[in-house]
Amino acid sequence: MFFLKKKKENLDNELKKTRESFFSKIKNLIFLKKSIDLKILDQIENLLLSADIGTKTTIKIIDSLEKKIKNDGYKSTKDLYNFLKEEIKNFFTGIVNNSNDSLEEKIKYGKKPYVIMIVGVNGVGKTTTIGKLAFLFKKKGFSTIIGASDTFRAAAINQLEIWSNKAGVPLIKQYINADPASVAYDTLQSAKSKNKDVVLIDTAGRLQNRVDLMEELSKISRVMKKIIPESPHEIMLILDASTGQNAFEQVKKFISFVKISSIILTKIEGTAKGGVIIGITDQFKIPIRYLGVGEKIEDLRKFDEIEFVNSIFKEK
Repeated sequence: MFFLKKKKENLDNELKKTRESFFSKIKNLIFLKKSIDLKILDQIENLLLSADIGTKTTIKIIDSLEKKIKNDGYKSTKDLYNFLKEEIKNFFTGIVNNSNDSLEEKIKYGKKPYVIMIVGVNGVGKTTTIGKLAFLFKKKGFSTIIGASDTFRAAAINQLEIWSNKAGVPLIKQYINADPASVAYDTLQSAKSKNKDVVLIDTAGRLQNRVDLMEELSKISRVMKKIIPESPHEIMLILDASTGQNAFEQVKKFISFVKISSIILTKIEGTAKGGVIIGITDQFKIPIRYLGVGEKIEDLRKFDEIEFVNSIFKEK
């Protein structure tokens, strides 16, 4: 029980900026009202938009609230607050925890090795997150190997090597400007011969060259299929939560040329824009697997939508 309580307290701290900058304002707005009428909806709408939840998702929420106020004649501020909380919870239903089992279960019960291709633009914390994932899988008892297929930047290879050493996980690398698909090929060959459980393949994040990136990712996938026909089993997109609406644009661009299986949101602890989780889940129906909550190698938290919503709506 102490561990669960400590974990909950940690999440509350990590979401403090998001909660105080937006959700506490929602609470204050609602509870300061003596009675509820349709005028309050404009104020709630502005707060939702300011939290980077996104226009489409905000409209859905406001429409639902408007129907409730009109049809049910809401007078209680507490009822309205609870309805808003449940409405946001509903965006996650059937997407996150019910998305064809958890990642750990897929790895445990699926064919070995389980291949995860990591994508994302430069600067979102992709390299750090790969190190954290490798460390997490190792703690879970899964033998893991990393492939440094972002050969466009020497720094990417060097940083990945540092993180692989921290995690105590082997790294397959070549040289700057080497063929990324060749690195992936070598990594899968090694993983298969050594009976590894998990393969993490890093990729370049040059989104400004979308055609080149699309061709590169396609080539990596084709080459990996020569070793493991079903690979990649998962394509995981890394997003920086602090970029707000820009994160939406990144999802749109990546899903236009690759099938994203899941998302990791980084830097959630340092931003007031945690509401972006709600909009991304609603608009794209892609499960969020983990949250990056710090710079340490153990700072990767499995995403739980109920825990997340309860935390951001936490009352003092």
